[in-house]
Amino acid sequence: MYPALTDAEEFTGLAVLAVQAIRRMRGGAQSQLMLGADGKLWVVKFQNNPQHLRVLANELIATRLAAAIGLSVPHSDVVEVTEWLIANTPAMRVEGLREESRPYTAGLQFGSQFAGGLMPGQVLDYLPEPQLEEVRNLREFAGMLCIDKWTGNSNGRQAVFERRPRERRYRASFIDQGFCFNGGEWNFLDSPLRGVYQRNLVYRHVAGWESFEPWLTRVEEMRPEVLWRVAEQVPPEWYAYDTPALEQLMEQMIVRRSRVRELVAAFRDSDRNPFPLWNRGASVTVPRQFAEINGSEGFVM
Repeated sequence: MYPALTDAEEFTGLAVLAVQAIRRMRGGAQSQLMLGADGKLWVVKFQNNPQHLRVLANELIATRLAAAIGLSVPHSDVVEVTEWLIANTPAMRVEGLREESRPYTAGLQFGSQFAGGLMPGQVLDYLPEPQLEEVRNLREFAGMLCIDKWTGNSNGRQAVFERRPRERRYRASFIDQGFCFNGGEWNFLDSPLRGVYQRNLVYRHVAGWESFEPWLTRVEEMRPEVLWRVAEQVPPEWYAYDTPALEQLMEQMIVRRSRVRELVAAFRDSDRNPFPLWNRGASVTVPRQFAEINGSEGFVM
């Protein structure tokens, strides 16, 4: 069975209080790197980010589902940012393309712990091929593909690579789940090349369905109550208190568990040819007694 959500992964109703804004992060959501009262660094996405209010809900739901099946994602939580902190931090403003900047909205925001923490070694968002091939958890890209196909991620898969001091090899951490469920649309526009990592190298080891285990089976066998429990942890202001829309999304996710193999197979069969080791035309060895029936030399399946 898949691992249950731990207490640390559940929102208890007590948000982490942000006490200091450090700098703006790259990306369309205009997230802020912030210090929490818990002494940890958090990458915080705000309710009035330029992408959509619902990306906060998407981040929490998809990140927690990935964690529930054992994938390497940052710890996520709800972060409270006060009006006082925003008013006294001039840089905490949303920059618009056609309008003047405006302050971030105070209240409950989405936060994911910053890779490396307060004393990081080296954190990169790109690795050259020789180092990418040696990533410690490279196989997890296949597992994250299952999550991205299940949740209908309409963006490319994002990851950062962390190497601790005195370590030679990097470890991948899967970030930025905001465009799961097609961003703010909360629908599923499935396409073979959506939700995949930009470089085939991370899928080079895939030789068949066994390469997606144990994560694929954990998705397919996930109990509906796990999804409902994750949904209950989302602050209602992140989906404008539209409870029926959230319920419909979770009902679709329950049904889509059985479609993950179909969606992965569509990517496999695409012109991109991401799984060169997957020999779909291989023959299957059969017991000798069947091979000898009527002088047959064997069956090919």
